[in-house]
Amino acid sequence: MNKKQAMKIYQEQYLNNTWQEKSNGEGTPLPHHCQLVLAFGARQLISDTAIYAYLKSKYPIADIVLASTSGEIIDDKVHDDSIVVTAIEFQHSTVKCVQDTIQNFSSSFELGAKLMAELSFDKLKTVFVISDGSHINGSELVAGFNSKNTYGITVSGGLAGDAANFEKTATGLNSVPGEGNVIAVGFYGDNITINHGSLGGWDEFGTERIITHANKNVLYELDGKSALTLYKEYLGDYVKDLPGSALLFPLALNQQGDTPILVRTILSIDEENRSMTFAGNMPVGSKVRLMKANFDKLISASSTAAEQSLHQNGNEPSLAILISCIGRKLILQHRTEEEVEVAKEIFGTQTAVCGFYSYGELSPYGNSGKCELHNQTMTITTISENA
Repeated sequence: MNKKQAMKIYQEQYLNNTWQEKSNGEGTPLPHHCQLVLAFGARQLISDTAIYAYLKSKYPIADIVLASTSGEIIDDKVHDDSIVVTAIEFQHSTVKCVQDTIQNFSSSFELGAKLMAELSFDKLKTVFVISDGSHINGSELVAGFNSKNTYGITVSGGLAGDAANFEKTATGLNSVPGEGNVIAVGFYGDNITINHGSLGGWDEFGTERIITHANKNVLYELDGKSALTLYKEYLGDYVKDLPGSALLFPLALNQQGDTPILVRTILSIDEENRSMTFAGNMPVGSKVRLMKANFDKLISASSTAAEQSLHQNGNEPSLAILISCIGRKLILQHRTEEEVEVAKEIFGTQTAVCGFYSYGELSPYGNSGKCELHNQTMTITTISENA
C-alpha cells in the first residue's frame, strides 16, 4: 500500500495560446501556497515576459525555475511549442534555490562549485540542477558541483534545450529566463525522499579507439589519426547530413579507472581544424566506440530507468521529473511518446509526471553515486514527501 503523501502538486499547460489545467484532484494545493514551480517550455514562449508575469502573479511565494526545451513532457504525453508547469506545496520540507551566470566566472567548474557551496548541507537531501545548454560545459559544471559535495548529496537535473535548433537556450530563477544561467534547487528535510534512474539503451559497434589528442570537450585525434576523418568513414551516407546526423551516432566513452561508460553527443564539427566538439569532456587516454540506435532498446531503457528511480519500498512517488535527450527524440520520431508512456506505466496513476527534452542530462551513475553528465539517456528524478 502506498504510504500517505504530504506534498501536493498542481499542473497546468500553456498550449495553443491557452492555459489548461492538468490536475485538480484530491490533495491539489492552492497556487498561493506552493513553494516551488518548475516551468519547462519552448524558448520563444518561456522567454516571453507575459508568461513570467502570469506565473509570478499566480504563485506569489514560490521560487519559479524556468527552462527552454526541445520538447515538453506532461503525464504520458510529449508536446512541442507549449509550456508545462508543475507547482509543488511541501508540508514538512523546504527548498532553497540559487542562481548564477557563466558570465561571472572563468569556467563552468567555478560556477558549479560556487552554487553547491551556497546550499547549506544541514538536512540537505538532494540538489536538482537546471543549466543553460549552450554556453555551459556540462562536464566541468558537474565536476564543480562534485568538488564541493563533501557529504555525498545526490545531484541530478538537465541542460536546457532549444528544439533541434542548437542556437541558444534560456533558463532563469524568479525572472524572465536568459542565456548563461544555472539554477540549483536544494531539497531539505527528514520527510522527503529522492530517487534517481538513468539509462540509454544504445548498441556499441565498430573498433574501440583511444583518444590521443583532445582539449576538454573538443576531440582532435583517435589512435593518432584525425577523429573527424575516422568518424566520417563510419557514417557513410549520413556524412552529408552532418552535424545533425551525429545525433544518430554518439560515442561510448570509457574513461580510465572504474568510472562507468558514458555516452557523448557531438554538438558541432570543425572542418578546418578536423575536430569535433562534444557536449561533455573527452579525456585523453580514454577509449571510445561508436553507438547506434535500437528503437526497442531505447524505449525499454526508459522503463528500466523508471524502475531504478522507484523507492525501495515500492511506493509510487508523488512526482517524477523526466529529462530525455533531444537525440532520442529525433531518432524515435513518431515513437517518442512511447518512452514516456512506459515510464508512466511503471509509476502508476498517483504519480505526477513532468519534464523536457534536453541538451544533456545530469544524474548519479554507477555505484559511486557521483553525479555525471550524460547524453542520449532517459534520466529520471522522483520526489516524495511522507505525511
